[in-house]
Amino acid sequence: QVQLVESGGGLVQAGGSLRLSCAASGRTFSSAAMGWFRQAPGKEREFVAAITWSGGSTYYADSVKGRSTISRDNAKNTVYLQMNSLKPEDTAVYYCTSSTRRLSILHYDYDYWGQGTQVTVSS
Repeated sequence: QVQLVESGGGLVQAGGSLRLSCAASGRTFSSAAMGWFRQAPGKEREFVAAITWSGGSTYYADSVKGRSTISRDNAKNTVYLQMNSLKPEDTAVYYCTSSTRRLSILHYDYDYWGQGTQVTVSS
């Protein structure tokens, strides 16, 4: 089992920045990749960004590419999502997730999920 705890969400004005953190515990050595998804009210959960646990390869959704950076600190078992130039359409609950198999943009490739952290961007 892997436990994931997100933090860093909040209310920010459009154009501002936030850094989300995801602390992993448990069988973290079994993780092949970590990712962030988000879900806005009335919408499906969508992929945001992902990073391999060992190789450092990253992948971003087009909607956040150029504005966001995913990174990891293996010593702290923590993954970060730095989001800049935030827009009202970035408002959503952001979920951290872990895959034992591979980096993927598909939610069903991920095995463990955090509880989520709310990000609200005001216009």
